[in-house]
Amino acid sequence: MLPVVTPQAGCHEDCLRVASRSRLPRNGCMLKSAMYGQCLNATRRKEESVIHRILSLLQVCGMVIVTVWSIAGCAGKGEVRQLDLRLKPSVASATGVDQVKIVVAPFDDRRANAAAHLGRRQHLWGGETYFDVAGGRPAEVIAQRLVQRLQTKGWDGRSWNVRLEREGMPGDADIVITGEVEELSANARSRPFSTVIEIKQRLVITAKNRADNSSLTRIIEGGRTRTVFWFEEEDVLDLLNETINDGLDRFIADTKLDQGLLRSVR
Repeated sequence: MLPVVTPQAGCHEDCLRVASRSRLPRNGCMLKSAMYGQCLNATRRKEESVIHRILSLLQVCGMVIVTVWSIAGCAGKGEVRQLDLRLKPSVASATGVDQVKIVVAPFDDRRANAAAHLGRRQHLWGGETYFDVAGGRPAEVIAQRLVQRLQTKGWDGRSWNVRLEREGMPGDADIVITGEVEELSANARSRPFSTVIEIKQRLVITAKNRADNSSLTRIIEGGRTRTVFWFEEEDVLDLLNETINDGLDRFIADTKLDQGLLRSVR
């Protein structure tokens, strides 16, 4: 609420002069009084408007100071942040699970520099923070994501008999899916009042049918970019999850199971 401003003495005198000099008949006292009141109200509104502008300016300045102070405190110190891409174990529904046995092997990490960090955040005031995948095996995490996706809602929206096989390929598998992660990166660049997050991914997924020894390969490439005002590590994790899930969904959409064999939709 704005303070009540009492017009100064000079303002009273100005308003009295305006009312007294007005060309009104002697019986126009009420009109003169009304003019005097209008003058005082106009003066009060003007002063309140000035005070309101000053308070607004102080508020904006305060917000700028707080924002700059917050950003200044976020200079990078070379720390490494672990991004947990693992999903909670899913329970496949017993109803509608197909008898076709599908095995997914842990994907190979074929990134140009697999030993390097997953990415980094470049801070506005200098320094960097690095991102890594918790456990250090992003390719295996993606393979596990594909298994869980097929177990819950795979081809035709159904649950399928799928498992992740880490020790060799069993002879009873009808379909064996292997994959390579050629690119997976998460980077962020801070600038005044915003941070740009960029995710890139390139997967090569191959499925082999045991019945006729046929195979198909799909190259899944994509990325996402998002700009946020207030940066949090969860923003990187969320965008990374969306990118990985989108790639696996595209693989499922581009393929189909036909009489126990995995075929291309196209």
